[in-house]
Amino acid sequence: QVQLVESGGDSVQAGGSLRLSCAASGYTNSIRYIGWFRQVPGKEREGVAGIYIGDRTTVYADSVKGRFTISRDNAKSTVYLQMNSLKPEDTAMYYCAAGASPYGGTWALRKSGYRDWGQGTQVTVSS
Repeated sequence: QVQLVESGGDSVQAGGSLRLSCAASGYTNSIRYIGWFRQVPGKEREGVAGIYIGDRTTVYADSVKGRFTISRDNAKSTVYLQMNSLKPEDTAMYYCAAGASPYGGTWALRKSGYRDWGQGTQVTVSS
């Protein structure tokens, strides 16, 4: 099993930036990809960005392309989500998740592709 801890959530004004971190521990050798998801009350959890550990391939939701960047630091077993040009609609609880399925591409943006989840970190963007 993999344990995931998110950090970096905060309240910022529109146009600002934040960097979220996702620290992984446990059976990290089993991880094939890590994703960031977000959820607001009453709505489905949606995939924001994903990164494949082996070749560093990244995928993004259309809503964040060009503004968000996912990256990893293997030495620290940490994945980051750099969020720039934040908008009020980016307000949500952000979760990271780890998966091991053999699929690629946009699979990393699907909730069903993940087995281990963190507790979340809140991002609030005010206008």
